[in-house]
Amino acid sequence: MFGKDDLVDNLSRDLDRARGRRDALTSEATTLTAQIAEIEARLSEEKNRRERDRALGEIEAIKKRIKQAASALAPVIDGLCEAIEPAAAVMPEARELNGFLVSVATEIDSVIDPLLRELDQRADAVRVRHAALDLPCSANAAPSEPPKDNNDRLLRFPAWLSRNKEAEKKATAENPRSTAA
Repeated sequence: MFGKDDLVDNLSRDLDRARGRRDALTSEATTLTAQIAEIEARLSEEKNRRERDRALGEIEAIKKRIKQAASALAPVIDGLCEAIEPAAAVMPEARELNGFLVSVATEIDSVIDPLLRELDQRADAVRVRHAALDLPCSANAAPSEPPKDNNDRLLRFPAWLSRNKEAEKKATAENPRSTAA
């Protein structure tokens, strides 16, 4: 009978130890689950913060490129207008080009300011809402070259400015002195 009691006592002790280990492992699993949830939340928060920072950087880069391009355009238009002035004495139609250039510059100025304000509002929305905008990651890339294809021009010049043969023939027919030079 002595052997049977030892076996029961041993099994009871083994059972108690196994239950103790199970409880300890359950407690550790609960602790690890809580730590994992906390780390996942911090990781998600950091990803969101980085995405917001990226979006804000993209907006600032876009604004900078717009301002640089606009500031580079004004002297070019001024230079063109100054270069065209002497031509207006010989060819009155050149004043049309001058007026066209001035209207282009005015239109650009009237559109850029609201565009920059809208970009500022979007940046504020990103900051306040802690949400990133869907922006392409290309603002830091080098500016793309303008298309070489002249068929897709944004601005259409008056017919008398085109270099096609019909316009030249028409101008020659209207002003016979232009061929004598």
